[in-house]
Amino acid sequence: MYTLYHHAFCPHSRFVRLVLGEYGLDLTLVDERPWDRREDFLKLNPAGTTPVLVAEDTPPIPGASIIAEYIDEVHGHDVKDRRLLPTSMAERIEVRRLMAWFNEKFFEEASGPLVTERIYKRFMSEDIGGGAPSMDVIRAANANVRYHLAYIGWLARTRNFLAGDRLSYADLVAAAHLSAIDYLGDVPWSEDDAAKAWYARIKSRPSFRPLLSEWLAGVPASRTYVDLDF
Repeated sequence: MYTLYHHAFCPHSRFVRLVLGEYGLDLTLVDERPWDRREDFLKLNPAGTTPVLVAEDTPPIPGASIIAEYIDEVHGHDVKDRRLLPTSMAERIEVRRLMAWFNEKFFEEASGPLVTERIYKRFMSEDIGGGAPSMDVIRAANANVRYHLAYIGWLARTRNFLAGDRLSYADLVAAAHLSAIDYLGDVPWSEDDAAKAWYARIKSRPSFRPLLSEWLAGVPASRTYVDLDF
C-alpha cells in the first residue's frame, strides 16, 4: 500500500498515479495544496512540491522522476514485459530523456504556467501570488503547447509509442501533462492528427479512468477531456 500526497491537477502527480495504475498497485491519495506549505508536508518534502510517495519502511520519496525510478526498482522485474522502464541501456536512456523533456521542459514552458495561472491561482491568497490569471503568461504557454504537440506528433509518426515499440514512462508522462491542460481546453488537437491518435490510445487505458473522473468546482472540463473518441 502506497500513500501519495498530490494535487489532482499537478501534472507530475498525475504521472505517478498513471504509473501506479499501470502496475495495479494499491494507492491512497492525500490532497495537498503545495502553496499552503503545511509544516507536516514540508517534513516529508522540504521543497514543498508535489508529488510525494510514502511507502512502508522507506523515507518519503519526493518528485515524479525519483518516484518512477523507485517503482521500477521495486516492481519492474515483477511485471516482466509490462515494465515501463525498458531493460536495454539505449532504451532506458531514451525513456529518461523524454521523462526529463516533459517533467522539466514541457512543465516549465506549458503545463506548469497554465495549471498555475488557471487553477492554482484561484485558490491562492493574493499575498502568495493568487488572484487573476496573467493573460500574457497564458498566451506564451499556449504558443509553447503547439510546438510540443508537434514534437509528440513526430514521435508518434515514427514509433509505435513515444520512446519505442512498447508503452513506457515516456508515454505516461507526456499524457499526464497533456491531460492537465486538456481539462482546460488548451491542447489544439486539430493541429496534429498523429499526436491526437496517440493520446487517444493512452487515454483509453484503464489507468487513465481515475484522472478523467476528477472535476474542479467552478472550472468545467473541456469538451475533449472525457471523450475517448474526440
